[in-house]
Amino acid sequence: MANESKPCPCDIGDRFDYEASGQEVQVEHIKAYVCKPASTDRAVIVIHDIFGWQLPNTRYMADMLAANGYTAICPDFFVGKEPWKPSDDWSKFDDWLKTRDARKINKEVDAVLKYLKEQCAAKKLGVVGFCWGGVAVCHLMMTYPEFKAGVSLYGLIKDSDDVSNLLNPTLFIFAEKDAFIPLRQVTLLEEKLKRNCKVDYEVKIYPGQTHGFVHRKREDINPQDRPYIEEGRKDMINWLNKYV
Repeated sequence: MANESKPCPCDIGDRFDYEASGQEVQVEHIKAYVCKPASTDRAVIVIHDIFGWQLPNTRYMADMLAANGYTAICPDFFVGKEPWKPSDDWSKFDDWLKTRDARKINKEVDAVLKYLKEQCAAKKLGVVGFCWGGVAVCHLMMTYPEFKAGVSLYGLIKDSDDVSNLLNPTLFIFAEKDAFIPLRQVTLLEEKLKRNCKVDYEVKIYPGQTHGFVHRKREDINPQDRPYIEEGRKDMINWLNKYV
């Protein structure tokens, strides 16, 4: 997402040249990408950023989770509406975003939870989300007790948001040099959580990184970023392993 004074470019960064190893399925009224390990009762819903459910970078994350023992599903939370494209007119971004509210995805989540439980034998559930999806994770972690752990990656937390009602452990990942999420907002988030949060949480800022760093391919292009990208991915998986 963006900070509150400007629209979110959510830079696509460096895209993976990647052919995903899962498959696309129909889940009631939406499509979804699913990648499954051989056998597991653990599952993670992966929530995409503004570039949509078919972005190779996001599918790479889903496949990584599957390689670590989770059924990973990335549904189309835009429900068939066009994702944002870097070539689109940024002056129209706010209007576009109004039709895709990250806090109004319960119908889709309900369908996906049913699919995971009935078709994938999932009993232990987590959720991760990137940018737009990071906002959605915060909403779901205050709404659905089924999610035993959540990881919100560089999702905007507005000054007005009350995140103290988290139902289960949540990890917040931010980039130190994120041009669209000021560090003052991260500090405010930490203060709110310290005062009122009743469950485990962690807010972590990664030095020198920019928006979108965990699901970008910058480790090959900018070697100095590699340790932090790998650390972010490891932290995401470790958090899920600890609580799911």
